[in-house]
Amino acid sequence: MHINHDQDAPAGEVITFDDFLRVDIRIGTIVEAEPFPEARKPAFKLKIDFGPAIGVKKSSAQIVDRYALEELVGRQVAAVINLPPRQIGKFLSEVLTLGFADEDGAVILFAPDAPVSNGSRLF
Repeated sequence: MHINHDQDAPAGEVITFDDFLRVDIRIGTIVEAEPFPEARKPAFKLKIDFGPAIGVKKSSAQIVDRYALEELVGRQVAAVINLPPRQIGKFLSEVLTLGFADEDGAVILFAPDAPVSNGSRLF
């Protein structure tokens, strides 16, 4: 499946509200960030705390163009938590951290504009 990151792309196909609810998007706080030099595309390894019900999950995020490792810990991010884990080299990415491409194609993380509880679900 190819995802078009172009802001001029047309809207996706119409889905039902039940389809939307099947995608479980939650807020978590990054508790650890490490380099991921063995990734094919530049990325960081993240550990994200989604609260007591979900716990800490790992994610590979291609965000090196706009973020430094030292500014990531403590930052809240949104992620899809109910996709199957994805093996990226020797790293198992358990959630899909969400972002939008800026004008240069660099990923800008998607996050709330005020702190919310870890594990809060997007609705």
